[in-house]
Amino acid sequence: MRTFLDENFLLNNPTAEILYHEHAKEMPIIDYHCHLPPDEIASNRGFENLTKIWLDGDHYKWRLLRANGIDEKYITGNAPDFEKFMKWAETVPYTIRNPMYHWTHLELRRYFGIEKLLDGSTAKEIYDRATDLLQTDEYRVQNLIKNKNVEIICTTDDPVDSLNAHREIREQEFPVKVLPAWRPDKLLSAENPDIYNKYLDRLSEASVIDISVYDDLIQALYKRQEFFNSQGCRLSDHGLETFFAEDFTENEIKGSFKKVRSGKQLSESELKKLRSALLIQFAEMDHEFDWTQQFHVSAIRNNNKRMYELLGPDKGYDSISDLPLAQSMSKFFDRLEQKKKLTRTIIYNLNPRDNEMIVSMAGNFNDGVTPGKMQYGSGWWFLDQKDGMTRQMNTLSNLGLLRRFVGMLTDSRSFLSYPRHEYFRRILCNLIGTDVENGEIPNDLELLGKMVEEICYYNAREYFRFG
Repeated sequence: MRTFLDENFLLNNPTAEILYHEHAKEMPIIDYHCHLPPDEIASNRGFENLTKIWLDGDHYKWRLLRANGIDEKYITGNAPDFEKFMKWAETVPYTIRNPMYHWTHLELRRYFGIEKLLDGSTAKEIYDRATDLLQTDEYRVQNLIKNKNVEIICTTDDPVDSLNAHREIREQEFPVKVLPAWRPDKLLSAENPDIYNKYLDRLSEASVIDISVYDDLIQALYKRQEFFNSQGCRLSDHGLETFFAEDFTENEIKGSFKKVRSGKQLSESELKKLRSALLIQFAEMDHEFDWTQQFHVSAIRNNNKRMYELLGPDKGYDSISDLPLAQSMSKFFDRLEQKKKLTRTIIYNLNPRDNEMIVSMAGNFNDGVTPGKMQYGSGWWFLDQKDGMTRQMNTLSNLGLLRRFVGMLTDSRSFLSYPRHEYFRRILCNLIGTDVENGEIPNDLELLGKMVEEICYYNAREYFRFG
């Protein structure tokens, strides 16, 4: 019988063990998409206690706490920090077979050396030990990153952001590159003219361009993208429920923008056309700057209106959408391809129904020049668990080139999330090792070891062109 979280955790055959320990384990990490706050890296934040670093902002844990019948005051409310932690500790035994059970104990081991299982009876001891360690310099943010062999981090940043924190990090000569990534989602949210115009005023201020008409908006965006590029940005990111690919004319878009800028509500048709025009504009600019564009699709957000009005967005009330994707995705990419303005692209899906469709669609737009140009992104959000990662890699293997895959990212707001790369690497090595043991691929450890190293690190280093 195997021991929980032993050195060969998730590695179920000798080949998998060799591939992980000799090829995957020590590879540096390129975390090319995450939501870590750059100001906390710049300030080298220290955390008051384990709750502050581990539970605050973690909607994965929040959803499970609610499912376990825990009152909101212990989740996003004003209960004392230890009481919040105790509720999580009491919930952990109920998370068995959920990936949070693995992640919880991996993080306790990898960061704090704590091998005890977390439950109500061990909560106080674990909380006190971890909290004591968090008071030392070794557990400030920059060391938490550096000590996990992280080479590059790409944060998620709005076009109006000053990027001052990124500049501060560079000036400190922190050995890990912390780069911005461009996330212009708010420019697609023109359904509320008042909120939209306030945002446009902020963009106007950041770009020092008076945004009155649509051409002003494009000029302001271009200026901000030039600035992001000068600060090391090489990726954009877009969170979409589906792709926007409506037919439109230039006059229609200029008229709709003028209408919303004057405070008037757009019709549903006008809104879809404006979003389509802007999404094409974003993509063409990414091509011009030689960036990689990322699309996270099929999340339906803020489903619980009462809790949204009480707590706001990103509090654990989002889920998987089932809107159609294929037709609009095809039309969107084809428009760019016809203009020869389709840059390197990664597509992440939230609905596993779409796995094969997305890989087959992406394959239509590879150019025969850039290896792995159209990427099928790693298992994301509800799918970044053992089954989801395995299905993603199997789909890519069946319909594309797994060996060109740029690998895992954390997509996390937590500074304790880097064991997710370990989790992914173990699953990858076990997948390949199992095929070897079954005689489905050759037992060539030199070939397969190189493949593992490429997926874990080298592909991303080459693909993103960080310089």
